[in-house]
Amino acid sequence: MSVLIVIPARYASHRYPGKPLVPLKGANGHSRTLIQRSWEAAMAVENVDRVVVATDDSRIRTEAESFGAEVVMTSAACANGTERCAEAHARIGGGYEIVVNLQGDAPLTPTWFVSDLVEGLHTDQDAEIATPVLRCDGRALATLKDDRADGRVGGTTAVFDRFKRALYFSKEVVPYTATVYAPEAETPVFHHVGVYAYRATSLAKYPSWPHGPLERLEGLEQLRFLENGRYVLCVEVEARGRLFWELNNPQDVNRIESMMAEMGIE
Repeated sequence: MSVLIVIPARYASHRYPGKPLVPLKGANGHSRTLIQRSWEAAMAVENVDRVVVATDDSRIRTEAESFGAEVVMTSAACANGTERCAEAHARIGGGYEIVVNLQGDAPLTPTWFVSDLVEGLHTDQDAEIATPVLRCDGRALATLKDDRADGRVGGTTAVFDRFKRALYFSKEVVPYTATVYAPEAETPVFHHVGVYAYRATSLAKYPSWPHGPLERLEGLEQLRFLENGRYVLCVEVEARGRLFWELNNPQDVNRIESMMAEMGIE
């Protein structure tokens, strides 16, 4: 199957304006912008036909082109990254079977997460979109709970049925558990990793579907699929010793830099 990776990036983030241009210091002390690190993560994925950055901002375009990325300019009216991916795919003329949304705030995304999503759509022909879920250990769960207790919107959690069909995604920690887990212990909570692989036919229809109340309340674009009765496949992935976190808030910069230092990512 032909695969296109789109990295949607906007400057006017409500929680963190200018986020794609934030510098992140690696283990060697050298800094590269968030958008460059996200592009490098995308370029490392095997069996991908093309990688593009999709933005509506000339500052992001200039930065992306400075390190060799292909850029597709999209409308400022895009409500979220999925709509931006749909527009980017259309603007380059379409033709790809699978479009991957590798969001521009997840530079620590392991390459096999993306490969597993593409394989998931290949295996399950009924699924219209696939997205990764990572079982939280005690350390990750404690971080999610601490963020919520301090009023920060941190990671997203997911619940799904025994066939791995998504039931719900939330910025709250679901399912509820009062248990205190050891740092390395498995927990019943799954961190939703903000990467999506869409069938191009379904992605093209997405912008025309109505926005439901859950999408509005949670601010989670994938809920539009669920609210319109679409099959979202949750693909359980393994960390393989890698630490993972998205850059959602300014406080996450130090957290991600610490993780890169711990993993030796330059």
